Amino acid sequence: MTIFEKFSLIENPINQTPMAKYMRNQFPFAGLKAPERKQQSHDLIQASKKLRISEILSGVTQLYQRPQREYQYVAIDMCVANVRRLSFADITHLTRYITEKSWWDTVDTWRKVFGLYIMRHPEQKQAVFALFYQNANMWMRRVSIILQLTEKETLDTLLLTKAIENDLNTDEFFIQKAIGWALRNYSKMDPEWVKRFIQTHQLSKLARHEGAKYLTGVSN
Repeated sequence: MTIFEKFSLIENPINQTPMAKYMRNQFPFAGLKAPERKQQSHDLIQASKKLRISEILSGVTQLYQRPQREYQYVAIDMCVANVRRLSFADITHLTRYITEKSWWDTVDTWRKVFGLYIMRHPEQKQAVFALFYQNANMWMRRVSIILQLTEKETLDTLLLTKAIENDLNTDEFFIQKAIGWALRNYSKMDPEWVKRFIQTHQLSKLARHEGAKYLTGVSN
């Protein structure tokens, strides 16, 4: 029996219903908020740092098979903790989980794994971006838009532009929200670039409103 098969979260029934409701009842929950989940999974995460990457990838699969949503969060936390040991092949493998049990909570947290990876391997940024760009799956394209969310000076505006322009006319809330989020976040670093982008692109009302939140002189 693997350490993942032995691993089990102690549920908190009080939180199960409200947490599931917050996620539109798409997934059952163990009822653990982030601090409690991280406390319970601490030993597993620490132990994972001594495992082979192949064992970690297998563990992700095992955790993703559990019905309670928190097990998916633990799987992602484990990948974040081991991101410095991941290869491009591993990253490519992990993209499959963007399309499994998909919703914004796991998709956006997986984005952290990919974002941290490209910050450690900037020479592979375009290759990682290509894994998501123009994908038929909406959640994969959302990752292409917010991939560089944690970057500042190193953000590649050409890639950001390509990702946004590819979905300018996509009538999907989570895509338009991602466009606005990416622009708003980068406006902290380069407000003039974001201002020009908004002024020269026909953004949706939602994307424009979100992107211009921190800007002056731009109607949102």
